[in-house]
Amino acid sequence: MQLLLDTHILLWYIEGNESLPIVWREYIQSRGNQKLVSIASLWEIAIKTNIGKLKIKYPLDLLIPVGFELLPVSVSHLLAYQKLPLHHRDPFDRILIAQAQTDGFTIMTKDPNFPLYDVALED
Repeated sequence: MQLLLDTHILLWYIEGNESLPIVWREYIQSRGNQKLVSIASLWEIAIKTNIGKLKIKYPLDLLIPVGFELLPVSVSHLLAYQKLPLHHRDPFDRILIAQAQTDGFTIMTKDPNFPLYDVALED
């Protein structure tokens, strides 16, 4: 399975936060699953740490765990982004949705707005 982690899921995983369902932690740790983190998530973390809304334990350049892939934002993702209905106005969430739709990824998120879109979600 190709799993695109929402920003909060990445942070919960790294921090060992109990809000992350055990089965999701197992999916993330499974060698059979591809784990992806969007550059948009790192951008969101950079902004939130800069304005004091978020504190992280690791420097941004060391935040991606070994075995995870950093997903760039491509023009095809931006074209999909432009076509998304405005159910949710968070630009970082919307780019993750566009990336998942374009590339066929399953998103791991607890955000209640994601099911409003035609995107594969981990239950």
